[in-house]
Amino acid sequence: MSKNVQDHKGRPVVAVTGIGIVTSLGIGKEDNWKKLTGGVSGIHEITRFPTEGLRTRVAGTIDFIPAEPVCAPALSEEFALLAAEEAIAESGVGSKGDFPGPLFVAVPPVEVEWPQRIELASASNAETIGYDDLIRMAETERFAPYYERFLYRGTTERLADKLGTRGSPIALSTACASGASAIQLGVEAIQRGETDVALSIGTDGSVNTEALIRFALLSALSTQNDPPSAASKPFSKNRDGFVMAEGAATLVLENLDHARARGAKILGVIAGCGEMADSFHRTRSSPDGKPIIGCIRNALADAGITPEDVDYINAHGTGTPENDKMEAKGVTTVLGERATRVPISSNKSMIGHTLSAAGAIEAAFSLLTIQHQRIPPTINYQVPDPEIPLDVVPNTARDAKVRYAISNSFGFGGQNVCLVLSGEPH
Repeated sequence: MSKNVQDHKGRPVVAVTGIGIVTSLGIGKEDNWKKLTGGVSGIHEITRFPTEGLRTRVAGTIDFIPAEPVCAPALSEEFALLAAEEAIAESGVGSKGDFPGPLFVAVPPVEVEWPQRIELASASNAETIGYDDLIRMAETERFAPYYERFLYRGTTERLADKLGTRGSPIALSTACASGASAIQLGVEAIQRGETDVALSIGTDGSVNTEALIRFALLSALSTQNDPPSAASKPFSKNRDGFVMAEGAATLVLENLDHARARGAKILGVIAGCGEMADSFHRTRSSPDGKPIIGCIRNALADAGITPEDVDYINAHGTGTPENDKMEAKGVTTVLGERATRVPISSNKSMIGHTLSAAGAIEAAFSLLTIQHQRIPPTINYQVPDPEIPLDVVPNTARDAKVRYAISNSFGFGGQNVCLVLSGEPH
């Protein structure tokens, strides 16, 4: 058996030895993969809270996992824990509650939500109460659980305690690229020789009334509520916005030499990571597409491959008019004449946009695509957009030879990350 396997830059090759997934399709990677490749949608009418008066009444909420209290931090923690336990068990690294490596977690931005604000306000004797007053109350002993629950690092700290990871856990939020950023940080820690194993998680349970209203004010959400399963239409001409969703994915990352030495099953390799900031606008993409183009090219260069080596692209593919157009422009520029022949599909057509978790979930699905040599479809593709002449794998999964896959994550504010995934090197 070969030792000291290195990439083209002389760095340790980073393998994936465990995968865990939770989405609105179900719990566990097997159930998720079966439904994803079957073209099943997890998007449905919202029942967790009233939607009367809201323009968007559908989402990919995970209602089959209880959490108390029902709020973004509690749900995000529960989703992450389930995904992490599945991934760690599959990897065989450490044991339950004793993971021998650092933790990198992508979590949603956190603030006290309306049900908790109302409860805090009702306990105050003031005639009027402001947000700062609520925060001060949350810091008192009586309301300490609120403060701890809604502290930004709180979710990550609790996960670290339950999973028994090493060192100070890292909580990060880079908008819709967060899950991919968590993977990149884990990869780089192994490449620097700081650890042989790392745990990267992306999680998000922040579908609530306030979030829906905020995204609606940005005209970012689909308002085609009937039927819910058809609301997310990436790359279609009649697309009208993304669908909010929840979920989590965990990857156990490991130095390939370390994994082989203990006889671990290699599920794939993180061959390259690329990033490029935009800073053009808080929500819009730069019209020249340079940040997206540069991000993809950086990932390919980091992996030591060329555009000719790319066999599949797992698109960011949100279904917003501008995002899909800019992603198509970036892909076309990088791949050139091959762009129309390289399959590109969007998982979000079925699971919705899982926000902070999206990059991790889609990286996990990309690894399963390589493992099974089967490409998930882009469902709800009935009205092609002539301005996006790409092979979006419409409506039905496709068997194909996939050696290298790209997973794109392009976040608000120009926070862009691309990952290159591959199978085990020989």
